[in-house]
Amino acid sequence: MKKLVSLILALCLALSLVSFASAEDELPTLDKIVLGENTDLAAKIHFTYHRTDLAGDDGKLAGYVKEFQKTYPNIEIEYELITDFAENALLRIGNNDWTMMGIPTVQKDELSKYFVPLGTLEDLDKQYNFMSAWAYDGICYGVPSTGNANGLLYNKRIFAEAGVTELPKTPDEFIAALKAVKEKTNAIPLYTNYAAGWTMGAWDAYIGVAATGKATYMNQELPHAKDPFANQGNGTGAYAVYKILYDAAAEGLIEEDYTTTDWESCKPRFNNGEIATMVLGSWAFTQMRDAEGGEHPEDVGYMAFPITIDGKQYAPAGPDYCFGINVQASKEEKLASLYYLKWLTEKSGFAYSEGGVPIAKDGEYPDLYAAFDGIDMVADADALPGEATLLSELNQESELNINNGGNVKVQQIVEHAFNHDKEFDDIMAEWNKAWSDAQETLKVEVK
Repeated sequence: MKKLVSLILALCLALSLVSFASAEDELPTLDKIVLGENTDLAAKIHFTYHRTDLAGDDGKLAGYVKEFQKTYPNIEIEYELITDFAENALLRIGNNDWTMMGIPTVQKDELSKYFVPLGTLEDLDKQYNFMSAWAYDGICYGVPSTGNANGLLYNKRIFAEAGVTELPKTPDEFIAALKAVKEKTNAIPLYTNYAAGWTMGAWDAYIGVAATGKATYMNQELPHAKDPFANQGNGTGAYAVYKILYDAAAEGLIEEDYTTTDWESCKPRFNNGEIATMVLGSWAFTQMRDAEGGEHPEDVGYMAFPITIDGKQYAPAGPDYCFGINVQASKEEKLASLYYLKWLTEKSGFAYSEGGVPIAKDGEYPDLYAAFDGIDMVADADALPGEATLLSELNQESELNINNGGNVKVQQIVEHAFNHDKEFDDIMAEWNKAWSDAQETLKVEVK
């Protein structure tokens, strides 16, 4: 009997030790992280990211690291900044040669294979904006670096010189403004940034909220839409978004040679009034304003995309790249990354300094959004239950890659318009067929 009691006690002790060890190994969720605690934590973070413009020992990222290390001196942070980040990150996502990265385009149901769970969407959504971007089955795997309210850049001085006294609110008004710029100034009316490639994918961001006024359109309605690129006849919808680009290229309102555009040099050129407009998210505002060689930061402005629905304009608001932590990292590396992620989101001021919509719920909006007074900022609603990956599947099957690096199809709009070798309606008809065929292949209900 004594032997039996001893055996039971030993078993209970072993189970309690296993339970204790499991509790010790478990990482805290992001909402439970308290900055200023665990300051003796030692680890190295290899952070893979795309913001090459913030590089250097005197760059912003280096400044953030130095500031963070005032509290966590034993956490070493090394940034690897990559120009072709989207492709590079996808190739390396399954490796252990990184600790944190901007999450590239992966299927949401694969997030747990690569990234550390940060907490429940229910809990984290109370503290931060746009947390559903990289959430699956109610668990979050990424936190946005900053938010964007998508509109377009315009040069205030050039608009004034062109006699554009009111910001255009419709496609027709915008094209008229570009024509005035061409007629009355020496500026390029619309700079496409064609050669960079990735910049052209920005046009996809406007076919949802900006073009429809609906939070539900992009992730819930588009996958089931019949002919989503058809002409709505009222200057709204995806058709109206892409036709602005087509008309601008067809009417000579872009660069003389779109194949020779240059991303880095366009920044001071915009600042100095050589370029009147560019279609990019609000993240680009500070890059144009603070461009090296730019002498007129006060001329850089930001406006809502020129589409009006029933008398009202809407601005799509959503996350930029979201930061995720490698599931293969050591426990110390994961914990250190959680502290740095929390600090970046709540203390660094990164979102504000980059002209972004704040991620923390109580964050401050920068002045660039002054022109958005009276314009509703609306985030895309999540996909319908059971359809978290449907849009991605349709993108892959149709090869249109909407909001998914689909710059090739947008570049083709410029090519055909500039060369006058294909009508816009024919391009849209091809896209509608590709979408319809994908829906049929994937057996998607068309509504």
